[in-house]
Amino acid sequence: MADTVLYEVGDGLATVTINRPEAMNALNVAAKVALREALRTAADDPAVRAVLLTATGRAFCVGQDLKEHVSLLAADTADGSGGTMRTVGEHYNPIVRTLTEMAKPVVAGVNGVAAGAGLGFALACDYRVVADTASFNTSFAGVALTADSGVSWTLPRLIGASRAADLLMFPRSVTAGQAYELGIVNKLVPAADLAAEAAAVARALAEGPTLAYAALKESLAYGAGHSLAETLEKEDELQNRAGASQDHGIAVQAFLDKAKPRYVGR
Repeated sequence: MADTVLYEVGDGLATVTINRPEAMNALNVAAKVALREALRTAADDPAVRAVLLTATGRAFCVGQDLKEHVSLLAADTADGSGGTMRTVGEHYNPIVRTLTEMAKPVVAGVNGVAAGAGLGFALACDYRVVADTASFNTSFAGVALTADSGVSWTLPRLIGASRAADLLMFPRSVTAGQAYELGIVNKLVPAADLAAEAAAVARALAEGPTLAYAALKESLAYGAGHSLAETLEKEDELQNRAGASQDHGIAVQAFLDKAKPRYVGR
């Protein structure tokens, strides 16, 4: 992977780290491509059972690199291509879909400000461990843009449509504590403990019943857009699949033996 994104795998956990601390992890084209490919690699690797998405420095990700963006817009004006905004379809959408659709749990370790697409990526993860010094900002309307990176889908589901509209139409910094009260944050930790706590949560998931976690992700996504009757049918389908897994048998036997289950992801 390019050095704008670091990639490491160990004991079933893939750690993907956005690594442009000098730019507050703003997303230039190189970083977007590297992040997209790193996440696809993690999703496709059978040795990876969980993913941790985090960043270096004092920011998680402040979204689009506006310095590069300005130069690209100028080039668009010169040649009339309008290609700059294709980044949504080419980069942001695949990143968000990979985070939400991969059949393994994804933890965001939010070490600092998450804004714009950075917020979108954090919201697309299944679980957010957040430093108490971090903050969140939708940012889009502040630069005369609409929401992207899935924020118009994820944010209302976490905090409700009215609060989401407020934060999107009047972008502002939301502290980690406020975000916890809103329901954006799953686990709020001291900044000094963020790396260890986020890794611990991700490792616990990597050691858990990953087939069941994949089914839970699928069920939650399905239920968000379907009726109760349809969702009950989906639950039946997924529960039958989970019940036939080796992991379920391991869990039941461990319960009977009063032992800790050692899942195999099958």
